[in-house]
Amino acid sequence: MPQSRKIIIDTDPGQDDAVAILLALGSAELEIVGMTAVAGNVPLRLTEKNARKICELAGRPDIKVYAGAIRPLARELVTAEEVHGETGLNGPQLPEPTMKLQDQYAVDFIVETLMKEERGTITLCALGPLTNIALALIREPKIAPRIKEIVLMGGGFFEGGNVTPTAEFNIYVDPHAANVVFKSGIPIVMMPLDVTHKALTTAKRTQAFRKLGTRVGTATAEMLEFFERFDEEKYGTDGGPLHDPCVIAYLLKPELFSGRNCNVTVETASELTMGMTVIDWWGVTKRPKNAMVMRDIDHDAFFALLLERLRRL
Repeated sequence: MPQSRKIIIDTDPGQDDAVAILLALGSAELEIVGMTAVAGNVPLRLTEKNARKICELAGRPDIKVYAGAIRPLARELVTAEEVHGETGLNGPQLPEPTMKLQDQYAVDFIVETLMKEERGTITLCALGPLTNIALALIREPKIAPRIKEIVLMGGGFFEGGNVTPTAEFNIYVDPHAANVVFKSGIPIVMMPLDVTHKALTTAKRTQAFRKLGTRVGTATAEMLEFFERFDEEKYGTDGGPLHDPCVIAYLLKPELFSGRNCNVTVETASELTMGMTVIDWWGVTKRPKNAMVMRDIDHDAFFALLLERLRRL
């Protein structure tokens, strides 16, 4: 069997974060070195708890979870309880976690791990605002060339934004952190709304998770049924976009996605377009290409992969 790929999952669960974590936990090709929580969909005290709830749901209390940034670098925290519910994981009734939250600060864990592990062996999977990763880069710039790549869910261009007309939630919450990351020179793979809006949790797909007949399958269906109600009303679709699992699916089957290398710049000055990811899709500027921006997904194969891996838990 080929060597597993070492990842750190940086997350703000969130139902779609939870499904991404379950996908990673169900995939032997991935070794989760640690999981770092950040404030985003809900405040940090809930995101770190939710990360542990999901690990326990999957029968993996051995995963180490670290709490990170309580707020963005330079702005007040914006959360999304109207989408995810007051707990961030509304839908299933998940018990309070018994696994211990690690004492170490998530940012210190990221820096220490990257400096200790062999160069180019750790991939950062960013499922929420980029605050923890930006703080780690600011604290120790030497980690940048040691990161294999950052695969992130965030931004949008052709689809516009989902929290303002121009900004996607993860980038909008901490645009200054996103600016640090996109300027870091680290290889970046970006899953914007342009691709995640093509991965819809239809009623048939949600029912397929329930039919697994497992705790994980039932909880996933319940999470998706709660989560998708907001987007169904907003977009008028059958189901809602399943954003964050695209990050993990890319690590497992990159051939499911297609896009192109572009320059991505983050707006941090204008309140009108704060957090906009300006993607130079057509190469009309001379700015260097700094991200592989995905635009298309084989959504049927994506959901087949999710179902296959969650069946293992």
